[in-house]
Amino acid sequence: MLENNFLFHQSPTARAERKSPAFIRVDGVRKTFAQRDGGAVPVLEKIDLTIAENEFVSLVGRSGCGKTTLLNMIAGLEDVSSGKIAIAGKVVTGPGQGQGVVFQQHALFPWLTAVDNVAFGFRKSGFTRAERRVRAMELLRLVGLEAAATRYPREMSGGMQQRVSIARALALDPQILLMDEPFGALDELTRIELQQELLRIWEARRKTVVFVTHSISEALTLSDRIVLLAPNPGRIQRVFDVDLPRPRQRTQPGFNALYQDIWNELST
Repeated sequence: MLENNFLFHQSPTARAERKSPAFIRVDGVRKTFAQRDGGAVPVLEKIDLTIAENEFVSLVGRSGCGKTTLLNMIAGLEDVSSGKIAIAGKVVTGPGQGQGVVFQQHALFPWLTAVDNVAFGFRKSGFTRAERRVRAMELLRLVGLEAAATRYPREMSGGMQQRVSIARALALDPQILLMDEPFGALDELTRIELQQELLRIWEARRKTVVFVTHSISEALTLSDRIVLLAPNPGRIQRVFDVDLPRPRQRTQPGFNALYQDIWNELST
């Protein structure tokens, strides 16, 4: 039995639309991938989801449930097959509507230092080279890497590289931060440290965050809500509120009860 400080409904649509006003709205979105024989494979089926401004929402589910595909469509990197996605009332037709994206692999330019990688994010801003560098240093300071500004990616740990990736994604002050398993390739201790770092940045900058993860614990640590996707084809199975005070730990009351509830739902 779930404790009283967690609120949820069985209806995913009702839970998904609890927040108002909607900043990101996903209306009846379907996605299919074409096959060589002319057929089409359904990947996502009728996704209805609303996300409020400054909300932190995680997408969880088994491999193949369409988490990354949904994230890429919000980012404008993938077209929807039907339905629509809107940000602040404007339909997403491609990248560049205030979305910053961080992938599992850091994707830094190996020939650029940390500060130059971040400054690259300002390339279309109209700032001078000196201004870009100053702003890049401010973001490196935000992610705790000011001292590593002149290092190249090969001279940094995986966790440091991901911090630079986050700083670069923040370079143009995006309204939305879209993160596709950004800590999935890191060791457990580094992962926990970066979860704490991400929450610190989120609380300082108050971005809307959509975060893809396979880890229930990670989603519980970070999120305001957790959207559980079921596979074949991908669809919203259930949406969970996480009404726990931050910072969160597995030992605090209610954490393990909600973990078990999500696990049971995932296992059905």
